[in-house]
Amino acid sequence: MVEFNLDMVQALFWVIAGVVSFYFSLGNARVWTSIAVGFFLVLVGEVIPQTLPFLPGAGNPYVDAMAHIIGTIAIMVMTHGFQEYYVFSKTLELEGRKSTVYIGTLIVVVGSVVFLLVNPAPEYDTLRLIQVVGNTNWVFLALINIDMIRKIYINVKDTPIGKGFLGFMAVFVFIFLWKGSNLYIQVYDLDFLAKLYPFRYNFSLLVSNVGNFLASITVGITFLFLAKQLR
Repeated sequence: MVEFNLDMVQALFWVIAGVVSFYFSLGNARVWTSIAVGFFLVLVGEVIPQTLPFLPGAGNPYVDAMAHIIGTIAIMVMTHGFQEYYVFSKTLELEGRKSTVYIGTLIVVVGSVVFLLVNPAPEYDTLRLIQVVGNTNWVFLALINIDMIRKIYINVKDTPIGKGFLGFMAVFVFIFLWKGSNLYIQVYDLDFLAKLYPFRYNFSLLVSNVGNFLASITVGITFLFLAKQLR
């Protein structure tokens, strides 16, 4: 019962963070679009399917696989967004339109759906492999983004939005803890070996939950701060 409540609290904060980030993408400059859309996809792919198992399609292997894939797409879109912002912070030049980001992301999602549908229904081992690949991407790209955002902060630290990038750095530190702990559990099968290694499993699960919770709060606060500064 306690775990369910924790999941619901995490979901609530990610809903707030997801709504704020998507609204932010609509109301601000093109340079923020990929970043905001990426965080919104975390809500769609990572949080809702895991915390609301009563939704239609829950337990369907195609839906489960697609949720994990959308989560992987989310971190890739975010990373692309921060790379764009780094270039923008150096040159003040940016190409493309908001619609390109929305349409491009939608095409990737639809393409992933088609790929799943033309292949056999993913079984447990396949779903677990998709999760491992996804978490590996999250861990690696979280580290890349921390360094990328550090460089952006150096370029914009004297502007009103400078502190917002410190917030994003904190977000990816928490995401690294969240996804890194999940990856550790999966790689060493600690969810199956919990009775043999109770401390490792429980500690990893605790770090994952804390990282998830703090990431959701920090995302929402950071976007609200940026929205206030960019008015």
